[in-house]
Amino acid sequence: MKRIAQILFALAFVTTLASVASAGTYTPRIDHRRAVQRARIRQGVKSGELTPGEARHLRKGERHIRRMERRAKADGNVTPRERARLNRAENRESRRIHRLKHNQRKA
Repeated sequence: MKRIAQILFALAFVTTLASVASAGTYTPRIDHRRAVQRARIRQGVKSGELTPGEARHLRKGERHIRRMERRAKADGNVTPRERARLNRAENRESRRIHRLKHNQRKA
């Protein structure tokens, strides 16, 4: 019986430790914005507002932001400064999507 209690305690401790360690890397706002921007790019290609080259360029920018996020999460904590930097990159990419979708070029 004592052995089972020790195992349960160790399991609870490991679970708690894992949740605390991952708490600083939770970035739902960034993840949601990235998903929305990917959808905007897909919609632009589908409607003909974006040429294949423009879409490729925008996807490259999205990959860059994804790499930035991975680097920010690498140490186990996304600092407010890193969040602000990611937000600025998302804002820049959003403006780029808008500008390319409304530049009167057709696919």
